[in-house]
Amino acid sequence: MRVSVSWLREYVDLPADLPTGDLEQALVDLGIEVESVVDLRESVTGPLVVGEVLEIEELTGFKKPIRFCRVDVGAANGTGEPQEIVCGARNFAVGDKVVVILPGGVLPGGFAIGARKTYGRNSHGMICSAQELGLGDDHSGIVVLPEDVKAQPGDDARPVVGLDDVVVEMEITPDRGYALSVRGIARELSHALGVPFRDPADAPAPGATAEPAYPVDVRDTVGCDRFAARMVRGVDPTVETPGWMRQRLTVAGVRSISLPVDITNYLMLELGQPMHAFDADRIAGTLVVRRAEAGEKLTTLDGVNRTLSAEDLVICDAGLPNALAGEDAGVPISLAAVMGGETSEVLASTTNVLFEAAHWDPATVGRTARRHKLFSEAAKRWERGVDPALPLVALEKAVRLLTDLAGGTAGEEVLDIDHVAPRTPVTLPVDLPSRRVGVTYSPDRVVELLEQVGCTVTRGTDRLAEDPGTVGTAAGGEVLTVTPPSWRPDLTDPADLVEEVVRLDGYDRVPSVLPTAPPGRGLTWQQQRRRAVARSLAERGYVEVLAQPFVAPELVDQLGLPADDPRRPAVRLANPLSEEEPLLRTTLLGPLLGIVKRNVGRGQRDVAIYEIGTVFHPRPGAGAPPAMGVDRRPTDEEFAAADAVVPAQPRHVAVALTGEIEPAGWWGAGRTAGWADAVEAGRAVLDAAGIPADRVTVRAGERAPWHPGRCAELVVDDVVVGHAGELHPAVLAALELPRRTSAMELDLDALPAAPLAAGPTISTFPPALIDVALVVDDSVPAADVRAALVEGAGALLEDVRLFDVYTSEQLGEGRKSLAYKLTFRAPDRTLAGEEAVAARDAAVAVAAERFGATLRGA
Repeated sequence: MRVSVSWLREYVDLPADLPTGDLEQALVDLGIEVESVVDLRESVTGPLVVGEVLEIEELTGFKKPIRFCRVDVGAANGTGEPQEIVCGARNFAVGDKVVVILPGGVLPGGFAIGARKTYGRNSHGMICSAQELGLGDDHSGIVVLPEDVKAQPGDDARPVVGLDDVVVEMEITPDRGYALSVRGIARELSHALGVPFRDPADAPAPGATAEPAYPVDVRDTVGCDRFAARMVRGVDPTVETPGWMRQRLTVAGVRSISLPVDITNYLMLELGQPMHAFDADRIAGTLVVRRAEAGEKLTTLDGVNRTLSAEDLVICDAGLPNALAGEDAGVPISLAAVMGGETSEVLASTTNVLFEAAHWDPATVGRTARRHKLFSEAAKRWERGVDPALPLVALEKAVRLLTDLAGGTAGEEVLDIDHVAPRTPVTLPVDLPSRRVGVTYSPDRVVELLEQVGCTVTRGTDRLAEDPGTVGTAAGGEVLTVTPPSWRPDLTDPADLVEEVVRLDGYDRVPSVLPTAPPGRGLTWQQQRRRAVARSLAERGYVEVLAQPFVAPELVDQLGLPADDPRRPAVRLANPLSEEEPLLRTTLLGPLLGIVKRNVGRGQRDVAIYEIGTVFHPRPGAGAPPAMGVDRRPTDEEFAAADAVVPAQPRHVAVALTGEIEPAGWWGAGRTAGWADAVEAGRAVLDAAGIPADRVTVRAGERAPWHPGRCAELVVDDVVVGHAGELHPAVLAALELPRRTSAMELDLDALPAAPLAAGPTISTFPPALIDVALVVDDSVPAADVRAALVEGAGALLEDVRLFDVYTSEQLGEGRKSLAYKLTFRAPDRTLAGEEAVAARDAAVAVAAERFGATLRGA
């Protein structure tokens, strides 16, 4: 929100000598984030003058249109001769008055202006746009001064364009929609500085008449609980927006379009009431306010043809037949509260204008804006809440401005369809602010501050203490019945009123008291496990990522999950950030693989990433959560009912890798990442989690989205806790990932607590190292052969490690050789060679009996 201080002064008596620093601090103390306070008088230095375009020569032969202009700047250049300036803008003509900065001037950002040769001509200065002057974001063309500007060529342009003012830019939080207006900011400053405030909405406005200004049928009074309209006929379409209005719009970052549209934008900035202007001659029948039918089309004012959702609110023209929605439903001509449509917009020839001012449901507007990625200034205000008492006042002001500036006749008929529910009073124990904040507020002070906000306050007593769990005071204590004003839809609970008391009285009065840290035992074993797992993966070269937990509905099909897979049902968000990803993830792999795709697409071919996070599984039969306010602690029954609806959220760990796991270089060839690396990542996780190796089994498995022949199950105590391997080719194609991309996902919450680890026994006696190569069927897992060797070797076996897998024609088709390095050691003596060989033979015998293994070469 950008606003000039001169505009604020019309409604609040700011001190004439108020420093910009004090103005900024006053807003910050009220909880309004100030982006900048710019004194425009200091933003442009040097000669900035009014110029009149005398000649324009179009230069050709360049990649973009270039103009060589001769501009009358009076005596400002010291010679009185026309100034020669090269300019690329196209929105001005001979005779227009423009803003010129001469050599020696400096624009905002330290951009110094001089004389130079460009495009084959000498250019002495620059014709300025609003963005270059720091007045707004419009850089589509230069500033063309209105015809009614009295300034002559050579006059100082600062007061003409508003560079003699101070501009405040603020970031308004979502709960303070009223502050997105001059009215709201002026009221806030009156509270902060203790100066009088004049409400621009405190003006007489005619009420509804028996004959409406235009026939309107509101079919959804929940989405639109108030709809008002006025008509102005016989407007002069050639009248331009006056300079003072255009200047204020420019400072606010709003582009001037036409007088009727500019009036609606001007009043939106002043009052906070978004409006819309229709060309009445382009509407064929009754206006119908309804929900759209899924699949209906509407071309909005930005030229985009949009497909509507069944949740969108639209304004339709019933004079146009619509086969999809019904004969009397009409064709959508406006995306209600967001943006109008092309078919009814005000044109340069419009003479009859229908002004509309309504009140729309904030949640519906917010979802529509996000669904269509259309965050207009109107939608920004509606989703934060707009005063429902404003429509008639806004219409009266719009009608008067248009008739005063462009003539025409204001219709006596007023339409006002009003279904606005009265505000619900809030009961506030008078001592609640003191108890919650730790600052003593007298009852009179609490009442005074709430009335400053605009609340109606009635004092009385109540027996709130008889209701367990409430925020009440002692039985018979004083309470306040507070009715919030219409412009504060955020005040719905006692806690909101407490916040207002603290805010207006001053946050600086609240003492800063550090709470005493309760005693504890440090990290829980679950936290220690998660840190150990993260550290283990990072040490192996994996990079941690934090993916968004939101996924698209089609992800389960892209991953190839079967119809009965428990990962298919997902929790749908009631208010998603994007309609394209409205579901919560049931597996970490979807978002993780999306990050792999993004990195590969940006040229990062070797990717190894991991994430530790929660997945979300809906609870079967879960209904809606119970409604709970913020005025008291939930009862045990309410908490249990709410907890029963919350989805199960087990914590998983997942890795994804593609490209080279070992890079190539002068030292030799690299190694491409594969399924074995994903399996090893799973083993590393289990080891870091403190699970002993003898409780871990890795065996062949089958689970989407892995390749059936290259998928391993990670088993702890006969319970499958995860899977690892190479992803299915169909999944890689659907997600546009490189071949051989591999992944691992493991449920950390399914792992048992790590047993108490005994200290290692260190033997001082030398080991006996024996290698064995066993030939087995190709279908026999190497892990099963290893387990057989461990079982047969007995207590003397210290370690067994697979170091080679070999296949050849000599071994025979369907056969493979597995080479293991066996380490034998006795804790109390040096092993004799015969003992080690006997243990080796016993190990091989078990493998032979169980899998038909034979010694290679035997």
